[in-house]
Amino acid sequence: MLTQTPPDTGLETAADEVRQLAAHRAPEADRSGALDPEVVRAVRRAGFGRHFVARHLGGAEGTFAALTRAVSTVGEGCAATAWCASLAAYSSRFASLLPPQGHEELWGRDPDTLVATGLVPSGRAEASGDDWSLSGSWGYVSGIDDADWALVCAPVADPASGTAPAAGPPETRFFALPRGSYQVTPTWDATGMRATGSHTLTVQDARVPAHLSFSRRAMLSGHNAHSTVPAHNVPFQAVGGLTFIAPALGAAVGCLAAGAAALGARRRTQAAELALVRASGRIDAARHLVAQNAEVIDDRHFTPELMARNERNATFAAELLQEAVGLVVRASGTGGLAQGRPVERFWRDVTTATSHIALQYDTAARKNYSAVLAGPES
Repeated sequence: MLTQTPPDTGLETAADEVRQLAAHRAPEADRSGALDPEVVRAVRRAGFGRHFVARHLGGAEGTFAALTRAVSTVGEGCAATAWCASLAAYSSRFASLLPPQGHEELWGRDPDTLVATGLVPSGRAEASGDDWSLSGSWGYVSGIDDADWALVCAPVADPASGTAPAAGPPETRFFALPRGSYQVTPTWDATGMRATGSHTLTVQDARVPAHLSFSRRAMLSGHNAHSTVPAHNVPFQAVGGLTFIAPALGAAVGCLAAGAAALGARRRTQAAELALVRASGRIDAARHLVAQNAEVIDDRHFTPELMARNERNATFAAELLQEAVGLVVRASGTGGLAQGRPVERFWRDVTTATSHIALQYDTAARKNYSAVLAGPES
């Protein structure tokens, strides 16, 4: 395991500047349901989009630990900004699976290209000569309003019948689409994380060149045929939850700070103080679990046991953070739940963020980690 903190590529220093700006704009972002353009530019300048991009293309080839700390820092000011920053970094990591010509198209002119991803397979793709024809709709594509490119995943239809093959599941592939080649329908209207812009992307008979597509199997396995950068060769199982738990961790830290400030400004009670102390313990425990996940990935310990533990850590950290913000609300009293107050906003954001499927025990951790504890089912 790592014995020293990995070097900062500059992202962590820049992240604190993003945090301050995002915190100032967070109330309006929550009301309007969109990040301020100046905040988006700050995320871009800070280097979230280029964090995992190859150095020969102007990227940082950064570590997972540095990104996790930077995302969490931003989340202390605005959870939605941190969510979009995290997804921008991880989406570029996915896009590294494209062939080299695709790399040049995305980052040849600008390593700070912002990419948004629809991970869940939908729609339909058909081979069209050497290219692909793509149609369909993808929901919950966070950051799509501000993205330069989008990655979406679709099953590949059988060329003879136009349907999925009868035997076995269809092949699924990712397709990269430049801004302007798809339509965005504003469908995101959740209680929290309101400014993530997690809207619906739609395309109809879009023509996608072969160099802008890659197999979903490569993403899941972490075997990148087109890059030797370590961060580009990581199994999805090891890293999936980290994408979404880091923003929630930062938001819980922000919630605790807001709750402590509110407590200091009014008559203090033993019960309120105890609730904050209990919340702080849960947040620190979650922070250690999240850091452990990043360490496993950076040290490239991709054993089945440690990858399953990463899934367990992310889901348990989500549970701890849910409990922590609930305790902060309890300490803050009725005033803390007043609409628009920082505690109320952070509470909604953490509750929404930790509802993500990648942070649920049943879908992300139960089966694999129970096998670690008790062995595989007979």
